[in-house]
Amino acid sequence: MLLFRAVLPTLLCLTPALAQAACTGASLMDRFPAEQRAELTATAEATPFGEGLLWTARKDGREITLAGTMHLHDERHLPLIERIADPLSQADILLVEMTPEQETAMQRAMAEDPSFVFITEGPTLPDQLPEDLWQDLAAAARDRQVPGFLAAKSQPWFLSMTLSIPPCAVGELATGLRGLDHMIMDEAQAAGVPLAPLEDWRTLPDYFRSIPMEDQIDMLRMALIDPDLQAEAFVAMLDSYFAGRIAEIWEMSRLSADLLPPEDRQAALSGLDLTEELLLDARNAAWMPVILDAAENHDRVFVAAGAAHMPGETGVLVLLEREGWEITPLP
Repeated sequence: MLLFRAVLPTLLCLTPALAQAACTGASLMDRFPAEQRAELTATAEATPFGEGLLWTARKDGREITLAGTMHLHDERHLPLIERIADPLSQADILLVEMTPEQETAMQRAMAEDPSFVFITEGPTLPDQLPEDLWQDLAAAARDRQVPGFLAAKSQPWFLSMTLSIPPCAVGELATGLRGLDHMIMDEAQAAGVPLAPLEDWRTLPDYFRSIPMEDQIDMLRMALIDPDLQAEAFVAMLDSYFAGRIAEIWEMSRLSADLLPPEDRQAALSGLDLTEELLLDARNAAWMPVILDAAENHDRVFVAAGAAHMPGETGVLVLLEREGWEITPLP
């Protein structure tokens, strides 16, 4: 499996990240000529539920409120919290990707079994990789304040995810500030709304751990992105998210393959397709019984999940629509 460099903006909408939105400056969008931007816009606009962050689904007197979240801190989340305060406080249950209890369980599992994310037996990365590739990876890790000895012992998939955070965002890691998901969970707990997970916490890391080692190493090669380009992708992702143009983020990732060397382009697109299949489509389908069961047992359900899960033919909103739910944007 190849996860190409341009998938970075989408990953930040998919998986919990610790970085604060500290990157500013030029946007990746500025690299595309007008014709490509028009193509991107047209494709995004044709995507079902491609625009919007907050939605309401109704059926037989029951109601599901859905929030497409960003898993990192940004002050621009505050107006979103204000908009959802009422439906959140009135919800009978909140469904999230990972509850605080699950996060604690994950941290405990990683502490008890370091092999979850580290190489504990056999050759480490410097022994497995060509010298020039390892030196480039070690330098990229240092730019993100990861010591060389930790990078050397990291499972390739885990190091590639670490390198997906641009250096400009790493300085905010120590702040402890969290993204919209955690802000919503804090509000729900203050209102006495119970929390439940959409999936087991092992689901996402298990996807990565199932990737053959040689393919994980390919992921590392693709993670060596120019820091300036990575920061521009980060800025573009944030701009699109807070404008509510969620489908645009995914299409930008696909179009970004044109910025790669020609010999990498097709592999990059194949990697993006597989990423969509594993991290979005498969999980969306697995979440539906959980959401529908919650709606069967509660009048008001609130779902908070990464924004990339909402749009598209295989997105959560279309899947609900196919089950007879009427979907409207939250006023």
